[in-house]
Amino acid sequence: MADYTIPAEGLTSLPAHVLAEKIQAGEVTSREVTQAFLDRIAEIDETIGAFLHVGAEEALKTADEVDAAVKAGEAPASPLAGVPLALKDLFVTTDAPTTAASKMLEGYMSPYDATIVTKIREAGIPILGKTNLDEFAMGSSTENSAYKVTRNPHDLDRTPGGSGGGTAAALAAGQAPLGIGTDTGGSIREPASLTGTVGVKPTYGAVSRYGMIANASSLDQCGPCANNVLDTALLHEVIAGHDEFDATSVDREVSSVVEAAKQGASGDLTGVKVGRVKQFGGEGTQAGVAEAVDKAIAQLESQGAEIVEVDCPNFAHVMGAYYLIQTSEVSSNLARFDGMRYGQRVGDDGKHSAEEVMALTRGEGFGDEVKRRVILGTYALSVGYYDAYYLQAQRIRTLVAQDFGKAFEQVDIIAGPATPTTAFKLGDKVDDPLAMYNFDLFTLPLNLAGLPGMSVPAGTAADTGLPVGLQLIAPAFADERLYRVAAAFEARR
Repeated sequence: MADYTIPAEGLTSLPAHVLAEKIQAGEVTSREVTQAFLDRIAEIDETIGAFLHVGAEEALKTADEVDAAVKAGEAPASPLAGVPLALKDLFVTTDAPTTAASKMLEGYMSPYDATIVTKIREAGIPILGKTNLDEFAMGSSTENSAYKVTRNPHDLDRTPGGSGGGTAAALAAGQAPLGIGTDTGGSIREPASLTGTVGVKPTYGAVSRYGMIANASSLDQCGPCANNVLDTALLHEVIAGHDEFDATSVDREVSSVVEAAKQGASGDLTGVKVGRVKQFGGEGTQAGVAEAVDKAIAQLESQGAEIVEVDCPNFAHVMGAYYLIQTSEVSSNLARFDGMRYGQRVGDDGKHSAEEVMALTRGEGFGDEVKRRVILGTYALSVGYYDAYYLQAQRIRTLVAQDFGKAFEQVDIIAGPATPTTAFKLGDKVDDPLAMYNFDLFTLPLNLAGLPGMSVPAGTAADTGLPVGLQLIAPAFADERLYRVAAAFEARR
C-alpha cells in the first residue's frame, strides 16, 4: 500500500490552543472548527481506521453551546473550550456506545459518563467520537481490535502502535487536534512515538480512572495526547484532579503543567540534570532510533542540561514482573464479563447450563490476546503458584521503584527511547506474542512504579524515515518537569 501524505492546511492544521484563541476572539466558530474535523474524518477514516464511532450530532451540539456562550460574552469554560477531541473507546459515555474494541461489549450503552468525560464536557470540548484500540487495551499495535485495524498515517502498511493507536493516528492524520488515551504499560507513549505526536502518562492517581474500563487496575492511567506540548498540557489540566468516586485517586493539588510548558518554551535548561538509564538501549534497539535519541539528548545538553548516567539494575526483570502482574489483574477484572452480569450472552437457549453459557460467552466474546492473558493470569494466581510467581513479581516491582528513587536522587528527569524501533509492519508481530511484549521494554518500568512519562517527537530515524519518540520520565507528582523539558526540547527543534 502506498504511503499516505498528511496535508497541512486549513483549520485542521492549527494547534488546539490557536483554535481556542480564534474561537474566543470570534474569528471562527466552534461549529466551523468541529465540522472541519468531522469532514476530515469522513474523508480519510476509511483508509486510516482511527474511529469506531463518530458522534457528529453530539459534537456539533456542544460546539453550538460554546458559540452561544462566546456570542453572549461569557467567560470560556476552559482554555480549550470549543476545540474538539478524540476519545479512546475505553471510557463509558451516555451518548455513544462503549465497546473497548471487543465483541463482548458490542453496542453497549452506559447509564453514566466516566469522570474525565464529565470534565471534558464541562470544559466545553466537543467529543468527535470514540477511537480504536487493541481489545480491552491489550496489545502494542491496535491489531487486536475486534472491529478493524488502524494504520499509521506516515506509512499505511505499518502500525500506529497500541493499544491507543486510534487516538494517535487521528492526531497524526489531522482528524482531531486533541485526544485521550490510556496507558497500562505504554499504550499512550508508544503510539505517540510511532506517529510523531505527544502523549503523556500522568502520575498514577493524578487523573481519575472512574468509568475507564479496567485492564490492570494498579497499572492503568489515562492521559492527554496532542500534536504539541502546550496543547497536551492544557488538556492535562482539564482532566486531572481528585475524584471521590475513584479509590485510587490522590487528593492533592494538580501540577501546574501549563505554566511549566510556557516556562520551557524559552528553550533554556540550565541547571536541569537529565539522567540516561544504563539499561535502556543496546541489543534490540534499532540503529536509527538509538541515533535519534542520542541526538536528542545531545540537544538537551546544548540547551544547558547536565547529562548523568544512572544505573537501574532491576530493570532487567521488568518484563517478567509486569506481565505476571498485568495478566493476574486482567484475570480478575475480566471475570465480570461472563454473560450473566456484563456483556453479550451466548448459548442462552434453555439447552445449556449457566456454566456452559459463561464458557460459550467468553469463548466467543473475547479475542485471542485477551484469552491468552486471562489464562496466564489465572494460572499465576492459582493455588501453589501465587507465591512463586505473583508475589515475586510484586517484589520486583518494589525494587524497580527503588531503582527510580535512587536515580532521582541524582537527576531531575530521565530521558531515553520510548520504543526500541520505529513503527513495524502490520502483521509482523501479531502471531509472536513475546516479540510484541518485548516492544514495551522501555515503557513498562514507569507503570510498575506509578511514575509520569511522556513521549515527545524527536525527529525521524535515518534508516526508516519514520518518527522516533524521546521518552521523558519524572518523579511521582512532578509531572510539570516533563512539560518544562519537553517544551524546551520542542522549541529548539
